[in-house]
Amino acid sequence: MAEPTVFEKIVAREIPAEIVLETDRIIAFTDINPQAPMHVLVVPKTPAYRDVVELAAGDPDLLAEMIQAAKAIARERGDGDFRLVFNTGELAGQTVFHAHAHVLGGSLGEGSLA
Repeated sequence: MAEPTVFEKIVAREIPAEIVLETDRIIAFTDINPQAPMHVLVVPKTPAYRDVVELAAGDPDLLAEMIQAAKAIARERGDGDFRLVFNTGELAGQTVFHAHAHVLGGSLGEGSLA
């Protein structure tokens, strides 16, 4: 059996996090290394999906719930505008292989990578 990911440990409350939203199926918390004025991670509680491609194929309703959560977080914590990023694969910058979205907001230019 694989070692639990850091996200699984946050869901289990084994690692502390600043939780900003939680439902039966998702949890959202601030990133410990923010890349924008607002940087929140939206994570499905299930570890069944390694990335957004697997999530979209396996449970599109859960993916839609994550996107709605991102919208709500952006309204609550910022001006409602946001960038939603899913890193998929190691070469694309994915470091935790548990599907998750980065919700970024606050003075992001069109050409910025954050």
